[in-house]
Amino acid sequence: MQLFFQENITPPLFTLEPEESKHLCRVLRKRQGDHVHVTDGAGRLFECVILEADPKKSSLKVIQTTEIEVEPFHIHLAIAPTKSPDRMEWMVEKITEIGFHELTLLETMNSERSYLKTDRLEKKIISACKQSLKYRIPTLHPISKLDQILDSSEFEGFQKFIAYVDEKHEHHIFDTAKANGKYLILIGPEGDFDPMEIEKAFAAGFKPVSLGRARLRTETAGLAAVQMLQTLNR
Repeated sequence: MQLFFQENITPPLFTLEPEESKHLCRVLRKRQGDHVHVTDGAGRLFECVILEADPKKSSLKVIQTTEIEVEPFHIHLAIAPTKSPDRMEWMVEKITEIGFHELTLLETMNSERSYLKTDRLEKKIISACKQSLKYRIPTLHPISKLDQILDSSEFEGFQKFIAYVDEKHEHHIFDTAKANGKYLILIGPEGDFDPMEIEKAFAAGFKPVSLGRARLRTETAGLAAVQMLQTLNR
């Protein structure tokens, strides 16, 4: 199934944005009368028939709407951007395919990059959602200081974890996290968290967890954390 994305769909009639319309007509060569599937990124899947195939603004009619159930768990990854934006974009694409719900970019004491073009990440997320047939677009938050996350009351009721380099870690995240919960996991920069930041996280109720015996790159750690929590909730 080929999936298209269009925000704020109001059945029965709507028009696709130019980029999606161009893909519909020029790449897939869809024509009037063909059936296509479109998601609004908010958990609704629309089966539509093409009324007018126009590369600039195709007109569609909704013939069936399906509401997709909300998952019984919630993954919020808070991670410091890597020095290379390409590596962060790769991670975002892969964790979207696997499945996550929220992403916050962290500014820490050892961060080597405090700015990242979130519009490019948004496009990666939407593209990966369409490719992997996801009907809810994960939320991408702007960069936040670590202290803002640690002091926030927004994460009341979350299982809170911090992963950092420590050969003495005894608790693997797969054994520490409980299924069907809400998770917030912190991943540090390429220079890792400062010891003072780790202590602050402990004081804020975060539990130290291991992602395995290997020393992982930042983006690999983010991917591993999401995969493990997805597997836990399989």
